[in-house]
Amino acid sequence: MNRAEERPPSGVGDALGVLDLQGGVCEHIDHLLRLGIEARPVKQEKDFDGLAGLILPGGESTCLARLLRIFAIEEIILRRFREGMKLWGTCAGAILLAGKLVGERPHLSLIDIEVLRNGFGSQLESFACEAAIPKVSDAPVPLTFIRAPKILEAGEGVEVLLRIDDWIAAAESPDVLATVFHPELTGCLAFHRYFARKCGLAPGGKADLDPTWDKTSWTRLARII
Repeated sequence: MNRAEERPPSGVGDALGVLDLQGGVCEHIDHLLRLGIEARPVKQEKDFDGLAGLILPGGESTCLARLLRIFAIEEIILRRFREGMKLWGTCAGAILLAGKLVGERPHLSLIDIEVLRNGFGSQLESFACEAAIPKVSDAPVPLTFIRAPKILEAGEGVEVLLRIDDWIAAAESPDVLATVFHPELTGCLAFHRYFARKCGLAPGGKADLDPTWDKTSWTRLARII
């Protein structure tokens, strides 16, 4: 049985967290703060208190999986998920949440998708594009793929939000969102707004593109986090 099936529905808090073990933590928190959402890095059990949702950021999935075990965070995530906390995995985070991995054992197994790591090849195959994702934004959404995985299949109870050619770039279940690209690396707030609403929160503003954002905006948080 997929672990997601064990979880009873309930609400848990009014803040969002970003797993702070490795990867793009400040970038996600910057986007959430721009929406007026209370956001914080999550490193230990006390940091989970009051969270409606947790973002598992991009990074290196093997490293993140090992750190989850070393710091005993994996079981905390699973327990909090069963208690009502929703999850969003971007790139490496989506790999951690997948129920199936090609050629490997899965990790958290909280959404019924099959993922292929390094789906495009080396770092040199990273790219950016735009795509229409009507459920997330009325305007085309900028997408950044960095040594990205591919979602190959989505199982029962999983909705495909974006399909490109023969692979899936974004999918969700009622409690989990998975994207193989990096929404935190553009000035578009659409996916962070969408996840906040999925968690039962009310993000501020209406515009998806923040004109004050640039590629160094996250550095304002580097000394705090």
